[in-house]
Amino acid sequence: MRRPIAVASGHTRLLTAGVLLASQSLLLTLSAVPATAGDSTTPVRGSAYMGRGVLAHEGVQGRPVETRASQTEGVDVSSHQGNVAWSTLWKSGVKWAYVKATEGTSYRNPYFAQQYGGSYDTGMIRGAYHFATPDTSGGAAQADYFVSHGGAWSKDGKTLPGVLDIEYNPYGATCYGKTKTQMVNWIRNFLDRYQARTGREAAVYTSTNWWTQCTGNYSGFGASNPLWVARYASSVGTLPAGWGFHTMWQYTSTGKTVGDHNKFNGSLDRVKALAKG
Repeated sequence: MRRPIAVASGHTRLLTAGVLLASQSLLLTLSAVPATAGDSTTPVRGSAYMGRGVLAHEGVQGRPVETRASQTEGVDVSSHQGNVAWSTLWKSGVKWAYVKATEGTSYRNPYFAQQYGGSYDTGMIRGAYHFATPDTSGGAAQADYFVSHGGAWSKDGKTLPGVLDIEYNPYGATCYGKTKTQMVNWIRNFLDRYQARTGREAAVYTSTNWWTQCTGNYSGFGASNPLWVARYASSVGTLPAGWGFHTMWQYTSTGKTVGDHNKFNGSLDRVKALAKG
């Protein structure tokens, strides 16, 4: 004799359905969480910022040794910092700032107005930087995009020349799939177009290790383009070929108010001189 098949009560069916819905919701929530630094997933295009690859590939080797040499404190920011407390930074001794404006030919920093304008209003001398992605478009095209969306220069005494941030690729191959010669040509095309559009020579932000690996330690830009070197250590170390000295040094990604802190190789008067051109 067959036993009768048990039929779930309405309460049981509702409970089961609720568990299934909750599980589905949890899965959707987890899939929507952005990748963290420890994830193996490729970050979203546009999310790169100055020094991201330097920290990941070269790490931290110490903090700067304080000397009597006059160096002026600065910061660099991107969308990761959101609305920046510029007055707090100013009171802490920060006198200059660089703000990410663009990346490639499609990304613009949504916090650019608050960051670029806010630093200026606080009294800082500020400028803009472009995160280069040589695998997506040409150097001249990216320079045009940068100049047209925040990277232009004005002779007001408080605007620094634009910066080409060329470093480890956070989205793929370290050298963006380019040979050393191709990379040098890409950089030259960007710098030449920026100079033609603004009348100023852009500064170059990079690390010596990346520069050596991806350009073959090319020495042809040191005579005209200021160097912003990245190295999280007690000193700037060996500079890329062609540069006898650095203009700026990104020495840490763990500042008190915002992540990246820098030292200008000179007094505040030298920062002002660079702004004036």
